[in-house]
Amino acid sequence: QVQLVESGGGLVQAGGSLRLTCAASGRTFNSYTIGWFRQAPGKEREFVAAISWNGGSTNYAGSVKGRFTISRGNAKNTVYLQMNSLKPEDTAAYYCAASRSSVWITTQGAYDYWGQGTQVTVSS
Repeated sequence: QVQLVESGGGLVQAGGSLRLTCAASGRTFNSYTIGWFRQAPGKEREFVAAISWNGGSTNYAGSVKGRFTISRGNAKNTVYLQMNSLKPEDTAAYYCAASRSSVWITTQGAYDYWGQGTQVTVSS
């Protein structure tokens, strides 16, 4: 069992930055791929980024590539999403999730455990 808690969301102006944190507990956390998804009002949840269990592989959605960076903390029980050059269209609830699959599998169904989400709002 893996428990995930997101933090770090908030209100920021366009062009600004935020860092989201996914804190995990569970004995096997380090064996999971960790992904970030987001869901804007009235839209489906979409893949944002993922990092492999050892941090060696990452994958990003085209809309965030070059602006967002996913990484694992030194303590290995945290995953970060550094978001730079934020745009109003990045406004959404952001969720972290854990999967046994590769970072290249971006479908929600591949993820077994989910956090409750943290809200990111980017004003223009």
